[in-house]
Amino acid sequence: MMQKILVVEDDEQFNAILTRTLSQAGYQTQGATSASAAYNFMYDQNFDLILSDIMMPDIDGYTFAANVRRTDPAIPILFITARDDIASKEKGFNVGIDDYMIKPVQLDEVKLRVRALLRRANIGKTNQLAAGNVTLDADSRVATLNGEEVALTVREFDLLTKFLTYPNHAFSRAELINEFWDLDSDTSLRSVDVYITKLRDKFAKADGFAIKTVHGLGYKGVLING
Repeated sequence: MMQKILVVEDDEQFNAILTRTLSQAGYQTQGATSASAAYNFMYDQNFDLILSDIMMPDIDGYTFAANVRRTDPAIPILFITARDDIASKEKGFNVGIDDYMIKPVQLDEVKLRVRALLRRANIGKTNQLAAGNVTLDADSRVATLNGEEVALTVREFDLLTKFLTYPNHAFSRAELINEFWDLDSDTSLRSVDVYITKLRDKFAKADGFAIKTVHGLGYKGVLING
């Protein structure tokens, strides 16, 4: 079944370019030049992914994304915007978007990001994630290595899920603390290193992924033979 993508962009020319590019890539696409128009399309159709600008004339992308997220917690949302400051990115992720691209964009990269987001969404539907001889089950919150359960804390399980869901994405220690630790705690950046060391030890025999150090920043999960 063809996957459906909603493109919300008030620049009609860029909207047409995005919808045409994604249609040629094999997706069914619908363009909307405002958030209000997008809502109307969403009343009548189910979409698998949304691309949205931030700066739009009636309702901005933040409000639009937040409203979508309240009714559909799972649909992937990708912002494509001219805003390249950290505050704008943080606000976007805080309202529930999944990815963020800065204009001007390369259309080939847009297709890659879309493919990756749809893949993650499909993982979310099955609630299982596999990398080589390791499997994570989100429902039971159980990780197995060669079919044997690996004892993990909640935080270890969540960290590993993050790395495997977003392979090759470098996460800073601060980003990881912000997501997985209590913001009121006195957690230090070194705490992240301790958890990564534990995960590496527990999955030393994993053949499908590795957790790599990104010097000066943090860590990323890298898939092997996949």
